Parts: sequence; C-alpha cells; structure tokens
Amino acid sequence: MDPFVRRLVERLHDPSKPLSRNRHFHTFDTPEGRMALKVFRRLRSLQHDILACQAEGRRARISRQVGPQGEYRIELLMERVSGRRVSTLQAAEFELLARLPGVREALEILDIAA
Repeated sequence: MDPFVRRLVERLHDPSKPLSRNRHFHTFDTPEGRMALKVFRRLRSLQHDILACQAEGRRARISRQVGPQGEYRIELLMERVSGRRVSTLQAAEFELLARLPGVREALEILDIAA
C-alpha cells in the first residue's frame, strides 16, 4: 500500500485528529485520495460487521492465503441476514483493520497480526 494512502486511511479513522473530506477536497480528488476513501469505507464496513457478529456470539474465521503478497481472508457468518461475507485484505489493510476499536479482540488475532 502506498504510504500516502495508508496515512490518509489512518487519519480518516483517527477520532482525535479528524480529516475533513470537505475541507481537504483536493486531497481526495486524486487517485490516491480516492483509493484511501475506498479502503476507509471498506475497513469501516468490515469493522461494523465483525462487531455485529461478535454481538451475535459468532466469531470471524481468519486464514492467511498463500499468495505473492500474503493476503488475509476473513469470513463472517451473519445470522441476522442469513448470509456470509468473505473479504480478502492485503497485509497492510489487515494491519489497519486490526487497529480499529474492538476488532482485535473480536477476531482474536493477537498471534497472527502482522
């Protein structure tokens, strides 16, 4: 992941130093800015679903796929919608996801987090 994109995603998730998308319109009007918003929304959505699964008494399954970039595969079984969500994350995205409030505990990933 591009360091600039990573920093933008971190700032978007940080409640103590919020990064206004309106005030920094030109930053988010670049390809890197659009990528950061896409990653931010995806991770926020995954966080929401992981915490919802935990509230239902379910755990997310995590596996590390063997690939050129060592991707992580997260599978969520969601009873409330009778569905399943499978996401594949790059190592950097997984690291950012693990930093979000409640996610590390919900996934029990202390031993495999990068």
